[in-house]
Amino acid sequence: MSRVEDSWERLVRAALRRERTGGGFYGRPEAGLAAIVPSSLANKDIDDILRAADEIQDDDPNVSRILCEHAYSLAQNLDPNSEGRGVLQFKTGLMSVIKQKLAKREDGSIDRSQDITRLREFYKLYREKHNVDKLREDEMKLRESGVFSGNLRELERKTVKRKRVLATLKVLGDVLVQLTKDISPEEADRLIPEELKRMMESDAAMTEDLVPYNIIPLDAPTITNAIVSFAEVRAAVSAVKYFRALPKLPGNFSAPPTRDLDMFDFLQYTFGFQKDNVSNQREHVVSLLANEQSRLRIPEELEPILDEAAVQRVFLKSLDNYIKWCDYLGILPLWSNLEDVSKEKKLLFISLYFLIWGEAANIRFLPECLCYIFHHMGRELEEVLRQEVAQPANSCVSESGVSFLDQVIRPLYEVVAAEASNNNNGRAAHSAWRNYDDFNEYFWSLRCFELSWPWRKSSSFFLKPSPRSKNILKTNGGKRRGKTSFVEHRTYLHLYHSFHRLWIFLFMMFQGLTIIAFNSGHFNSKTIREVLSVGPTYFVMKFAESVLDIVMMYGAYSTSRRLAVARIFLRFVCYSLASVVICFLYVKALEEKTKPNAESIVYKIYVVVLSIYAGVQFFLSFLMHIPACHHLSNQCDRFSIIRFIQWMHQEHYYVGRGMYERASDFIKYMVFWLFVLGCKFSFAYFLLIRPLVEPTRLIADMDIREYSWHDVVSKNNHNALTIASLWAPVVAIYLLDIHIFYTVISALLGFLLGARDRLGEIRSLDAVHRLFERFPKAFMDTLHVPLPERASIQSSQVTEENKFDAARFAPFWNEIIKNLREEDYVTYLEMELLQMPKNSGSLSLIQWPLFLLASKIFLAKDIAVERVVSQEELWERISRDEYMKYAVVECFYAIKFILTAILDDEGNNEGKKWVERIYEDIQGSIVSRSIQVDFQLNKLPLVIQKVTALLGVLKNDQTPELETGAVKAFQDLYDVMRHDVLSINMRENYETWNMLSKARTEGRLFQKLKWPRDAELRAQVNRLYSLLTIKDSAANIPKNLEARRRLQFFTNSLFMEMPVPKPVREMLSFSVFTPYYSEIVLYSMSELLKRNEDGISTLFYLQKIYPDEWKNFLYRIGRDENTTELELSDNPSDILELRFWASYRGQTLARTVRGMMYYRKALMLQAYLEQMTTGDTEAGIMRNEATNVQGFELSPEARAQADMKFTYVVTCQIYGKQKEEHKPEAADIALLMQRNEALRVAFIDVVETLKDGKVHTEYFSKLVKADINGKDKEIYSIKLPGNPGLGEGKPENQNHAVIFTRGNAVQTIDMNQDNYFEEALKMRNLLEEFYRDHGIRPPTILGVREHVFTGSVSSLASFMSNQESSFVTLGQRVLATPLKVRMHYGHPDVFDRVFHITRGGISKASRVINISEDIYSGFNSTLRQGNVTHHEYIQVGKGRDVGLNQIAMFEGKVAGGNGEQVLSRDVYRLGQLFDFFRMLSFYFTTVGYYLCTMLTVLTLYAFLYGRVYLALSGVGETIQERAQILDNTALSAALNAQFLFQIGIFTAVPMVLGFILEQGFLRAVVSFVTMQFQLCTVFFTFSMGTRTHYFGRTILHGGASYQATGRGFVVRHIKFTENYRLYSRSHFVKGMEIVLLLVVYLAYGYKEGGALSYILLTVSSWFLAISWLFAPYLFNPSGFEWQKTVEDFRDWTNWLLYRGGIGVKGEESWEAWWDEELSHIRTFSGRLMETILSLRFVIFQYGIVYKLDVQGNNTSLTVYGFSWIVFAVLIILFKVFTFSQKISVNFQLLLRFIQGLSFLLALAGLTVAVVLTDLSVTDIFACILAFLPTGWGILCIACAWKPLMKKLGLWKSIRSIARLYDAGMGILIFIPVAFFSWFPFASTFQTRLMFNQAFSRGLEISLILSGNNPNTGM
Repeated sequence: MSRVEDSWERLVRAALRRERTGGGFYGRPEAGLAAIVPSSLANKDIDDILRAADEIQDDDPNVSRILCEHAYSLAQNLDPNSEGRGVLQFKTGLMSVIKQKLAKREDGSIDRSQDITRLREFYKLYREKHNVDKLREDEMKLRESGVFSGNLRELERKTVKRKRVLATLKVLGDVLVQLTKDISPEEADRLIPEELKRMMESDAAMTEDLVPYNIIPLDAPTITNAIVSFAEVRAAVSAVKYFRALPKLPGNFSAPPTRDLDMFDFLQYTFGFQKDNVSNQREHVVSLLANEQSRLRIPEELEPILDEAAVQRVFLKSLDNYIKWCDYLGILPLWSNLEDVSKEKKLLFISLYFLIWGEAANIRFLPECLCYIFHHMGRELEEVLRQEVAQPANSCVSESGVSFLDQVIRPLYEVVAAEASNNNNGRAAHSAWRNYDDFNEYFWSLRCFELSWPWRKSSSFFLKPSPRSKNILKTNGGKRRGKTSFVEHRTYLHLYHSFHRLWIFLFMMFQGLTIIAFNSGHFNSKTIREVLSVGPTYFVMKFAESVLDIVMMYGAYSTSRRLAVARIFLRFVCYSLASVVICFLYVKALEEKTKPNAESIVYKIYVVVLSIYAGVQFFLSFLMHIPACHHLSNQCDRFSIIRFIQWMHQEHYYVGRGMYERASDFIKYMVFWLFVLGCKFSFAYFLLIRPLVEPTRLIADMDIREYSWHDVVSKNNHNALTIASLWAPVVAIYLLDIHIFYTVISALLGFLLGARDRLGEIRSLDAVHRLFERFPKAFMDTLHVPLPERASIQSSQVTEENKFDAARFAPFWNEIIKNLREEDYVTYLEMELLQMPKNSGSLSLIQWPLFLLASKIFLAKDIAVERVVSQEELWERISRDEYMKYAVVECFYAIKFILTAILDDEGNNEGKKWVERIYEDIQGSIVSRSIQVDFQLNKLPLVIQKVTALLGVLKNDQTPELETGAVKAFQDLYDVMRHDVLSINMRENYETWNMLSKARTEGRLFQKLKWPRDAELRAQVNRLYSLLTIKDSAANIPKNLEARRRLQFFTNSLFMEMPVPKPVREMLSFSVFTPYYSEIVLYSMSELLKRNEDGISTLFYLQKIYPDEWKNFLYRIGRDENTTELELSDNPSDILELRFWASYRGQTLARTVRGMMYYRKALMLQAYLEQMTTGDTEAGIMRNEATNVQGFELSPEARAQADMKFTYVVTCQIYGKQKEEHKPEAADIALLMQRNEALRVAFIDVVETLKDGKVHTEYFSKLVKADINGKDKEIYSIKLPGNPGLGEGKPENQNHAVIFTRGNAVQTIDMNQDNYFEEALKMRNLLEEFYRDHGIRPPTILGVREHVFTGSVSSLASFMSNQESSFVTLGQRVLATPLKVRMHYGHPDVFDRVFHITRGGISKASRVINISEDIYSGFNSTLRQGNVTHHEYIQVGKGRDVGLNQIAMFEGKVAGGNGEQVLSRDVYRLGQLFDFFRMLSFYFTTVGYYLCTMLTVLTLYAFLYGRVYLALSGVGETIQERAQILDNTALSAALNAQFLFQIGIFTAVPMVLGFILEQGFLRAVVSFVTMQFQLCTVFFTFSMGTRTHYFGRTILHGGASYQATGRGFVVRHIKFTENYRLYSRSHFVKGMEIVLLLVVYLAYGYKEGGALSYILLTVSSWFLAISWLFAPYLFNPSGFEWQKTVEDFRDWTNWLLYRGGIGVKGEESWEAWWDEELSHIRTFSGRLMETILSLRFVIFQYGIVYKLDVQGNNTSLTVYGFSWIVFAVLIILFKVFTFSQKISVNFQLLLRFIQGLSFLLALAGLTVAVVLTDLSVTDIFACILAFLPTGWGILCIACAWKPLMKKLGLWKSIRSIARLYDAGMGILIFIPVAFFSWFPFASTFQTRLMFNQAFSRGLEISLILSGNNPNTGM
């Protein structure tokens, strides 16, 4: 029976804790009973009690049962009705465990009265068993002894053990106290005597570091955390203490016993802030103050006091936005004179602001709203202080108590949430609901004070919109508050509205250049008069802009400032009048010209008016944008007329004021753009416009009366359509070529800037070897803090300075190499060769790493053995190789040092004299230059052999046998030297040599040796042995390409300019911040071993791609290199290491966390060494060991300094939910926290409780860390006003957790990034950039370079990697300097944290409009007078998408995001407020890039449709017959078309220049040529289609959404259906249209030029069409494998024919997919635009029917009408043959008869027509060519009006036709794929094409694609 009970208990426990979350093979962390405590109970005590119960289960099950029962009673008290989510299951499970414990008792009964006694006795026993008093003593002794360098694990183990034991004792004590509350006091005193109470109190006091805290233990002071001992921290803590002016708090306010009251307690009492918010912000403010103080000075007083300057800096930085807000609104801030505000008051205001910010939740996105709240709460605070009585503030008081959250934040949150819920999940028009910006901008005017204080909730601001109707045909009734100051209408007109200055400039220049060209380039009065026609153009276009101002503001008039509305209408009136007047004047001036002898009075007036206007505009631009003129501008503001003109010229907002740059910066980017524009307009004039002037004139003068078709538009208008078809592509190219010139010129400039910054100087391993001796000095100059003693050495001698530098460089270099080994990039041998000796010993020379000196001794020996004429020649030959010289010198001195040290014992006088004598003789020979005479150098190999033999013995531990061997080796060495080598005259030292001979003869020589035990001596012995035995060159060490790349970049960066670093204690503090949702944290074994359809597992793939790293990993865990993964399964720790190894090569959270934790490691090392260098002693390590870094990671001081300066928060939004559902991701995150003690995880906890039968959901923002038991320890839990996910997921995720970050800076890191230890060393330097001069404003975002680490996976990955690398290096380099428009393009930029958190955060979150959330932080920063810089001496790793579908989805997301940016207020304001040249830079690097990409495609359409028009109308043929000018136009048009093709080449220029800069010219050429062979041009052309489609569709219809691309390794074959679904509308349809145009042009175009002319004109168009149609199959693994092609066809037909239904997804059915594809067309304007665009397909039928043989020369409309009858017949026939079988089931036979008859009649009719009329077979094919596009056009229009079609009952027929079109298109694409699949070489070629780069790294791709166990079923 007991066995059954045991099994039952195990089952229950397993169910409760998932068998300790399934350890063993999968390596999950242990959890226990406590792991399943539901969050709704929100009680940490239950957690702790169950954890303790779990731990003592084996010691005493009875006590474990007592603890479980107590936990149950606590749960029962908290939730008696089990209403909370998961509470009932928890209680049931816990009760089940208790019952089993009771059932297991043998006597069957239980006396609960004995529980207290049992618990008391167990407490004593447990205490004795673990010897608690000694535990603490041992740990402290070990810490103080300083010998923990060899006992790191021991110290760690002791600390953890002590904490665990004390935690368990605390639980036992607490439960004991709780149980005694139920009995009488007398009985309690008897059961728990005083002695035991004192013991329990003493134990509890020792558990102080178990109280949860984040970084600084403020509520629980601890003696084990060194942070609290820092003077600056103590000063900051004392500064925020209660001061005299604060009213005394009432006695019932509970203050923690561990600390004194402070101003945060006062603010908590006054405003009702949450306890955890107060704790969080207390630490935040203390941290800010302490770090600011440390930058000023480290206080040295006994009672440190915070400097006034530190408080002032934090105050001004934190409240800068509030001060500017008050200034903008013209109101007084909380103080009238800042000078009079005391230090304490400033601290009070800082604390209040951050407490408001910390609890504001989603309202943090409204920074000026927070200013409003702070302003009013500050006034309340002043009132409380004035009254000198502590009382709650009126604004936060309610019936239920004092709550800031409920009274201040919740009303705001509710209205924001109501508006957000009305956006229909992002599908509603932006103009229909208020987003975050609308709410915030309400506080930009004094009208916001109408909201009063406390909130006046009846205000229209708090008006919630009525819920949106589900019926799309119904409009929303009810009241709704309008938008604020801007409306995001969905229209292309935003491009003109935001950047009207660019378009006006381009159109005016085009007009001017065209006029000059038509005047043959003569610049006379006539030309000038005509050129001045740009005046009317300018004013008409400005009038159009003013009209757009009125239209675009529709929806915000009711809420906008009256002044802003007045300005819009005033501008409209002004430009209306101005355009009328200017046009009138110009027309009159032209009339004057036609009259003879008329004076040009009107013309002169016109010129004067234009001149005055241009002068005023130029003057205003000067005032607005040139800094030097700003003081003049401010002086002129006194004059109301100037103020009025400025106001008319430019709208004033709270943001975007003073957006000017330093004069020198302005000149730089102005010169850049003048050069670009000069190139652009020269090209436009000479190659685009001028060549078309003559043909245009000739065509315009021609009278063409005969057309191939029935002409309706081309008569009597000078052949306007023909001219338009010639000019359309030219105009399109004119609009987009500026981007190409910008790309090329900026790439050249970026190349020069990179070369100036010394990028790419070290680009090979050879350069690393060659320049290594310069690295220590460079390191000391750049990455090390300046040392005073170094300056004194510099003035003395070079060698000593170099040795000093080498000694300090060595620990850092060795730690870098050690980390490379831990990451499995280098082998143990390579690590040994790469590591640098300490250089802190007795040798006076510098010892270099062995990889530089390897084999040099043997080369030197060979030179010496050769017959050398003289000593000088010998030394000259050795010195040619610098490192050979170093090796020889080191050997010479090291042998002497070792021999002397070993013989340094009594009884070895003769031996020591022999060594001295030999060295004196050698020195003498060197001086007398007779070394080749005095010594037999040909015997050198023998000497080396003997020395090596001796060292080989000495490097082992001492034994009697080895001692004898050492003596023998010494004697052999003596004999060789004495008899074989020496040729000197020994008579000069006869006595010495005689004494030595005698000692040798008697056997006394070398008898007593001093065995090397000293660490330094042993190291020298080992090193010398290696130096004398390594014969192979180490020129290719390290072999791993990634290790090489990292070392090359690091060493190169040492020579780049960077700021001087501050000591760790004085540096800026920073946080790293990573948002995470549900991506892979750590690969599980099941994921690694899961095979795809080809039998390939992820692990197998990784082993093949990284074979060397796999071997290194196996060696690291002590396994043989042939070990398989299954053999590792016997060891859980090996399996865990394997999972980490694989995860570190994917795009996982584990990789990111490891990388970011290098910051902490680097800071610990730097802090530790700085401590040593300053002569401090810690743990007994003296100054002479200043470079000994063993144990630096356990130095309490170093850890504390690192924690003070660095925090890492990963915001895992749904971690709480994952834990509740026992997802593996939760266990993996917990494991990461255990392995990284400084890692903090923030998440949103959703707690559901039942109240009054209703489910109440509460949301908490929580921060946790790992505790000693591997469980989560909750640090803070801050209640939120509601669900925080109102906007875009990622920014909302960041916003909820940003309150837990610390420091002056925050680095935003995505969870597909990586970092490297050597780069982390440079973080101090980077942070100092905030204090460097980067222009007129200090930097607010520091841009950081990225290295894309996924480039080696496949050719596609390398294309993406190269493209990305080009942008993040060369591109952003130019954007930052000189263009000054770099934004934030994602990660890993470093933000000025305080600047951004007080201005709305590090991203924007409004739904859909902010889909590209990252770039908006750059926009926001720039608009708020920030400055974004870029730095390339530091890099962070970045993963990118590696498969075509992943890349396409990512590019689609980015393009869609840019489409949304076009509509945004940020882009509008930047476009309006930048000066003209900076606006150009901004436009062409954001939305302009995507518009130019789209224009590239539209140019192709314009060109082809123009050609088709000329061909089908017959105009082209007529022109050719009348005048021989088509050659010219054809040539120019061919040039235009070719120009498109060359766009691909031009856009590759940045990539090529980037290659040249960083790889060298030859490697760059090879890389580029290789990419061309891998068809990179096809890929980039395909990507152009992706960007065009998504950008255009988003602006027209919306629908941009976040695409989860998945970041795995793509080696699987993508099915034909999947590719078809993804690319059908974006690429295939457009590709088919281009093919159709080309075929029509081929069939009907004029053939004068022959095939060559056609090929020249259309080659780029064919290339684009083929790329768009076949790239997805070309870049598809196994895309041309016959078996897979067959399977794909079967799968595609199943998908096409499956009818779908409710709940069926697009992946399963064509019908479902088709509906999804049409879902974006939702608005009337969208339907209208689709209809207009679809009408272009009608031209084919109209043109082709007139070309049929059957119609002869008839051009009447009847022919066209008859073609529609034929089309209708075809539709009817189609309907007959596709009649629904469900309907026809009752008359099947009749239907078959009708179908057969119809088919026969149609066939007969066709035959008769061919025989009896002129209808030819080619006509039939021509008809197909005509009717296919018509059908598609009608289909597109029908789809656009889907609701109408459904009402008319036509939808099923339309769907049938659509299915037919998709089937036909699929077949046309499938046929070439199937054809090539027939040939085996096609598959082989494709494999080589896709995976070539992996081949070069030894990837056996053939193995991968077939699997190591081929799929025999094929």
